[in-house]
Amino acid sequence: GTLVVSGREDPPSHAREGSDDAEEIQAPEFPEFTAKVQEAISSLGGSVFPKLNWSAPRDAYWIAMNSSLKCKALSDIFLLFKSSDFITRDLTQPFIHCTDDSPDPSLDYELVLRKWCELIPGAEFRCFVKENKLIGISQRDYTQYYDHISKQHEEICRSIQEFFKKHIQYKFLDEDFVFDVYRDSRGRTWLIDFNPFGEVTDSLLFTWEELTSGKNLKGDHGEGEATEQDYPVFRCTNSKVTVQPSPYLSYRLPKDFVDLSTGEDVHKLIDFLKLVRSNENNF
Repeated sequence: GTLVVSGREDPPSHAREGSDDAEEIQAPEFPEFTAKVQEAISSLGGSVFPKLNWSAPRDAYWIAMNSSLKCKALSDIFLLFKSSDFITRDLTQPFIHCTDDSPDPSLDYELVLRKWCELIPGAEFRCFVKENKLIGISQRDYTQYYDHISKQHEEICRSIQEFFKKHIQYKFLDEDFVFDVYRDSRGRTWLIDFNPFGEVTDSLLFTWEELTSGKNLKGDHGEGEATEQDYPVFRCTNSKVTVQPSPYLSYRLPKDFVDLSTGEDVHKLIDFLKLVRSNENNF
């Protein structure tokens, strides 16, 4: 059948093979849910960052018209969610890599909307906590080299350590977890999110073998500060030579396909239609 968007005039129809009648399929509508989501978006300033219980559709940002996770309507959220492998994993394999005594764990999914803020990628950091001790800090956007991180890594590490001890340590429900922070231009640290301590969370510049076993984790600290066991390892991209491609590249479509689907490159579309016609004439 053909999916017909509500409100469309003269909707197209598709006839099943062997049937003389055209069958139309109406798109599902959720008026109450849509109204609540739009109300929430408006209350948060008109633009939000969406996620489910654990994951955000970071791997699908390329499909949005603004190439961003910035959403202004429920349709923007739907587009990102249905295009994201991360969201699909949360829906189909939410307990992958987990062990639990409960044979059939139940789960209530939640749509989480956060007020949209323009964050500088070079100011985001991921922190790994094991047995209530901060053992590692990684540059979040490790695919790029940021000069200020290399020069200020000791200060950054120290401020995050102080933030952890003051606001998070021994206050979280689990003793093993991961949290993300943002350090603004004034040197203030802001908590962004919490994540599970395990393979479902990206370990960035660490490996999960290192984090779980403690191997190769030697803290960077000066004399008279903390012991190696108490001071976290800080890792960042140290030079432009070590810059890596985006980890989300494998989730994208070829650029030619995107240009054709959006109509951004008219010449490619014309060439494509000529190629199709040529192939049809050859048969």
